[in-house]
Amino acid sequence: MSSLASDETTEFSFLARQARALGAALPPVRRLRLPLSDGRSLSALRYGEEPVEVTLLHGAGLNAHTWDTTVLALGRPALAIDLAGHGDSSWREDADYTGRTLAADVIEALRAWTDHPQVLVGQSLGGLTAAAVAAQAPELVRELIVVDITPGVDQSVGPAALREFYRVVDGASRDELVDRAQQFGFGGSREDTARGVFLNTRVRPDGRVEWKHHFAHIAAQLLAAAPAEGTAAPAAPAGILGEHGWADLAAVASPVALVRASHGFVSDDAEREFRTRLPTARVRQLDGSHNLQETAPTALAEIIRTAVDAGA
Repeated sequence: MSSLASDETTEFSFLARQARALGAALPPVRRLRLPLSDGRSLSALRYGEEPVEVTLLHGAGLNAHTWDTTVLALGRPALAIDLAGHGDSSWREDADYTGRTLAADVIEALRAWTDHPQVLVGQSLGGLTAAAVAAQAPELVRELIVVDITPGVDQSVGPAALREFYRVVDGASRDELVDRAQQFGFGGSREDTARGVFLNTRVRPDGRVEWKHHFAHIAAQLLAAAPAEGTAAPAAPAGILGEHGWADLAAVASPVALVRASHGFVSDDAEREFRTRLPTARVRQLDGSHNLQETAPTALAEIIRTAVDAGA
């Protein structure tokens, strides 16, 4: 079966259809690039022309486009950043993708691309990164919204099916990767899966299509190095594990909210620990899976809009 992509498809080709489905206005969208001092670069999507009010950080293995539908439903100027190692941002040679390390890039981007404190929204790995940003640079964050993650949730390994899925890091075509994603039960309709695959892959010089994000390649390396049964497992790269999330959240001076998915990563025990450690934080639950920006975009947009309007 053919996917949505063609030779004329661009990263912005899907937005008009998404806007029509929502009955939402289609804002101008452009890609930004920020050179970093170590030779890497950071990339982002800028929605709208007015001053940015909301900055969005995606989860592991995703990219800035995961927020497209939520931003369309939100109807506010927004900045969605490709974290290092994801989307169009550079990979890190040290594979260090902990929240505190990623936060340094985000802080530099906020200082370059925004001119007043943000409602900072982070999902999964992006939530841990957002907490580190708010702790390290409180002047940049007006409110912190963490989506379906707490520091107690194990992000180091991921579901077995996801690890097996990333055993294959490239394909002869995007259709081949769409087929594989559907076989593993990832994504919704074929149309949605095709859009996600297109936005999360690139064509190499040899013509093969590979996943953009570094995590897929790290996972493949770990699987290739998997030991025989009964022997020690290979060590994970430095960037997959994080240990400072609770300290970062405790240091956040701005209001904090946790948005939990009904079928996500945050368990009842994890929510109780979050409430105990941050008794003044707000907690909301939405009906959806871990990637709430894709499975409950309108409801999530309403929560974000309320935070934005509260500071207007």
